[in-house]
Amino acid sequence: MKFTRRNWITLAGGAAIAAALPRPLRAAAGDDGQPLIRDFEEPMFDIPRQIAAPARIASLELLRGGTGYFVRARSTDGAEGLVATKQMAEFVPIFEKLVAPHFIGKDARDIEALVDSVYRDHYKNAGLPFWCPVAYVEQSILDMLGKIARKPVCELLGGAWRDEIPVYLSGSARTLPAEEEVAIYERGVAETGARAVKFKIGGRMSRNLDAAPGRTEKVLRLAREKLGPGVTLMADANGSYDPEKAIEIGRLMESLDYAFFEEPCPWENLSETQQVARALKIPVACGEQDSSLWRFRWMLENGVMDIVQPDINYNGGLIRAKRVARIAEKLGHTIVPHNTQTGPASVNILHFAACTKNATPRMEYPWRAPKKAASWYKPDFKITDGKIRVPRTPGLGIEFDADFVAKAKIVATITHKGKASW
Repeated sequence: MKFTRRNWITLAGGAAIAAALPRPLRAAAGDDGQPLIRDFEEPMFDIPRQIAAPARIASLELLRGGTGYFVRARSTDGAEGLVATKQMAEFVPIFEKLVAPHFIGKDARDIEALVDSVYRDHYKNAGLPFWCPVAYVEQSILDMLGKIARKPVCELLGGAWRDEIPVYLSGSARTLPAEEEVAIYERGVAETGARAVKFKIGGRMSRNLDAAPGRTEKVLRLAREKLGPGVTLMADANGSYDPEKAIEIGRLMESLDYAFFEEPCPWENLSETQQVARALKIPVACGEQDSSLWRFRWMLENGVMDIVQPDINYNGGLIRAKRVARIAEKLGHTIVPHNTQTGPASVNILHFAACTKNATPRMEYPWRAPKKAASWYKPDFKITDGKIRVPRTPGLGIEFDADFVAKAKIVATITHKGKASW
């Protein structure tokens, strides 16, 4: 076909018409009138079957309360969902200008398609600062839908396999000498009953430098000596090493019976991590910074990782984490999401672990010597006998103190302006 200005305008016009079609996947158009949907993009949940009536999203609010934030979703019928997070300060303009407006006026039951379409509209901005606001909006909407359906979110997303989630303790920050760091987790194991701990090693993207001379080797050996063979141990290098050094450290971990070696090389350098994974017997885990389903599948297919670790927030929410889990399950791998959150902000990992068959029994949970229990939410997320119970009340299962939330400062309120889409 010879391209002329006339047929270029014709083609461009057709593309514009296609672009103007409704965004949910079921309404998109391809050459045969149907969209191209890759296997890892296939819809996983039929929420309209669980909720008969549409639930139009009237507003999304961002609130600042205490030391963190809330995202609140409201429907035109007055249903409400609320999620807490500490990771929002840097992302406010993205929430306000790109993410939240996309969901206003849409049927919340189409949440899976809406998460896909907000990416298609703003894929050039994709990355952690984009996906975190999407995750918080998604989870506030899922909380709202669960309350409408009178079901826990884990039931909306496939049904619960587990009622309580064993955890492994994490949170080491490389700032303490080896002896003090190990002592903290000796106390953690004693107080929580947890039977697994992850330590930080290396210097964090440090080009083979240790946080302090000899600290890594001392932590690895001392942790095994003090915690004994009955506690499962893991270690996270946060991209500290080149392959040669990572393999050296990995072999020491093998000799000490560590369960996995997390992010041995810089996260973007897939070939180096692949080289380490092929050289070691200890499983290599990574993926917390990644947010591409294509990339997750490639890494699993090509031996870059043995254990896949998306962060539920950094990767865009529960739905996208469930899709990563589906990829991993098809390829015979387990999934252990990365987690830096505690309290109500950690409830997502509990619902994920509850409804994901190939999630390993232990989920990551940061731990330091406990402070005074918070009074502005229930349940208390206490670790008992190494486990946290999954909230089973509707939605995400968090009961926030109404007065505490009422005192929160409204940072942004996104509502439908002018043209209605319902």
